[in-house]
Amino acid sequence: MAAALEPAVADLAGWQRIYVDPPGCGQSPPGPADSDGVVEVLADFLDREIGSTRPLLAGCSYGGYLAAALARRHPQRIAGLLLVCHGTKIRVEDRDLPPGVAEAGAWLNGVPAGLREHLSMAVGNRRPEIAQRIASVLSAARQGDNDYLQRLRTTGYQLSDEASPATFTGHTLIIAGRDDRIAGYADQFRSLASYPKATFAAIGGAGHYLPFEYPNIFASLVREWLHQCSTSI
Repeated sequence: MAAALEPAVADLAGWQRIYVDPPGCGQSPPGPADSDGVVEVLADFLDREIGSTRPLLAGCSYGGYLAAALARRHPQRIAGLLLVCHGTKIRVEDRDLPPGVAEAGAWLNGVPAGLREHLSMAVGNRRPEIAQRIASVLSAARQGDNDYLQRLRTTGYQLSDEASPATFTGHTLIIAGRDDRIAGYADQFRSLASYPKATFAAIGGAGHYLPFEYPNIFASLVREWLHQCSTSI
């Protein structure tokens, strides 16, 4: 998340960033057995580390799934929401995904072999320099506790209120890739009813790693969202 967001905001004065490793990710130890528990761990973090300040909340992929849950469960605690290629329906069989198949080719030649299958499905902007940029970010990231994360995916990934009609009224930006075959874009569009002040952008040619595939578009959208939020905080 830091690698995605920092290039967009590093030169903006007055914005503090706190990057949180959820349970089992990065340097955080394993935690609850289900995503409901993970959300509450994050809510406790907000109370403990941020206090009465109402932060803006941002999340990518599963992190966006958790961020959306925090906003609907604790709307009074969150000032604004940024959701990037985020999950809305966590079970793969429930997702509305764009057509397409994994396509391995010369654009993946410079990528470690262990990442090629994943990137062949996840990336929309299929150029060698894009694949290598994403691979570098993934290789540098701390992987966390894979055994715990696998158990979570197997037995407790879906939130109990995934289909909740609850609304979040803060300024919201939802960014999706039209070629994201991991999270899709159609379900995110349908979720707009829950966000009365939302801006939705589906970027053609972008996949699940949109911030690294089209960094200039991503930065422009994020900076405008921050401007909107700054006028209402």
